[in-house]
Amino acid sequence: MALPSSDLGDGTYRNPVLDADWSDPDLLCVGDDFYLTASSFGRVPGLPLLHSRDLVNWTLVGHALQRLEPVREFSRPQHDRGVWAPSLRHHDDRFWIFWGDPDHGVFQVNAPEIRGPWTRPHLVEEGKGLIDACPLWDEETGEAYLVHAWAGSRSGVKNRLTGHRMRPDGTGVLDEGEVIVDGDRIPGWFTLEGPKVHRHDGWFWIFAPAGGVETGWQGAFRSRGFFGPYEERVVLEQGETEVNGPHQGGWVRTAAGEDWFAHFQHRGPYGRVVHLQPMRWGGPDGWPVLGDEGAPVAVHRKPDLPRQPRSAPATDDDFPGGRFGRQWQWTANRQDGWATQHSSDGLRLTCLRTAHADDLRRLPHVLTQRLPGIAATAEVELRLDSEEPGARAGFAVLGDAFSWIGLQRHPDGSVLLVHRFAESAVTGAPASSSGRWGRERDAAVSREAPEGRARLWIEIGAGARCRFSYDVGGGRVSSGQVFAATPWRWVGALLGLFALAPAGAGHAGAASFTQFRITATP
Repeated sequence: MALPSSDLGDGTYRNPVLDADWSDPDLLCVGDDFYLTASSFGRVPGLPLLHSRDLVNWTLVGHALQRLEPVREFSRPQHDRGVWAPSLRHHDDRFWIFWGDPDHGVFQVNAPEIRGPWTRPHLVEEGKGLIDACPLWDEETGEAYLVHAWAGSRSGVKNRLTGHRMRPDGTGVLDEGEVIVDGDRIPGWFTLEGPKVHRHDGWFWIFAPAGGVETGWQGAFRSRGFFGPYEERVVLEQGETEVNGPHQGGWVRTAAGEDWFAHFQHRGPYGRVVHLQPMRWGGPDGWPVLGDEGAPVAVHRKPDLPRQPRSAPATDDDFPGGRFGRQWQWTANRQDGWATQHSSDGLRLTCLRTAHADDLRRLPHVLTQRLPGIAATAEVELRLDSEEPGARAGFAVLGDAFSWIGLQRHPDGSVLLVHRFAESAVTGAPASSSGRWGRERDAAVSREAPEGRARLWIEIGAGARCRFSYDVGGGRVSSGQVFAATPWRWVGALLGLFALAPAGAGHAGAASFTQFRITATP
């Protein structure tokens, strides 16, 4: 099961086509199939792989990155680090994904098929602040190139794009690189980033946004030579629409010759949702025209492609045999023993001992999925199978602030229904930074759960305002005040399942989750 498709069923679609945090999308057409990847930051597995036959109905088919590297560094949560703005390409009968890690450099993975097997990450160019990398294999000349942007927080450099000649096998660059677009030299342009480079009609084209994710615009640049000089034009901006900062995406051409552009819209706690814009190359002097003459469309005719079943990435899960679906990601590199397989349905999470039992933001073993971008209710059944005093398990809304509801073993042996929350870091810095941490506090009075079981609900309303409720045997009861979900610095809020126990020795038991569902609110 999944949330509703954006396909309206009458030959039109409604934006966004992916109404959740599929940040910094890039897409690709190979034959009759379309593929999309997105930023995954510090979550594992990373580099999600989505498939569609019509650019509107999407399914999640896998991930290209099973572990983040350096492995030890990503053994703890790094919520806003890791994989930034990947580029998806098909060359030499292989799929390629390049991305920039702002702390380590440009990486790539490749595979013969979209479902793999994918190679381990290969470091193409080492350096601080290298982000948003995109390769280009020029079929006209046989040359290979790489373009990337800069993170000012790591390098002190931003608002410019750097180009390199690249080895044709994608394993490294052949020069020191040079600035090919300097945003400081373009009046009114700032925070230039997210380049996607193409060859079209004898030109080198770079699609790159500027102006910041909340209020920016999509730009296009063209030059007769890869290293410039480039001329620029704004090709998509908010205008009179409600789509703030239409930003950073990819161009794709269908087999029928239609052009389309996918980009994100920053929506605070919901993250960066994906919109699909019609595109044509019939503008003045050969420039592309996106959306409705440069403004985002809300509803539009679907691409001229065969009709497809309505679909959206899966959310629901019965956890057959203890396995979880592709929609779930850990908050750091996975270790053995976090989840165990068994002969029946249900997710069995080990109550791992931790010194950070009172702060979910520090835990690597929280199993998460994206917060839906529409009003919806998420629910799950929980059973706590631990006799360890202080052991707990629950259902959370996780961001720079968090709130969770679940079960905890009391020292007298009883199991209590508890509801807790923590505010954002006191300094205002993201919880993954070195700032001070908000302290977990009770959101409601605890009550006994006689059988050690509970049905838990999180109702997600307008503005990602969340209401919690539970049933421990006497009917559904509302719990605590409304909690306003908060994002990380670059990442939307997440729904999460967890189990833990206080620091100590020995096995501390487990918790079981069953019948996870997300239902759109009528």
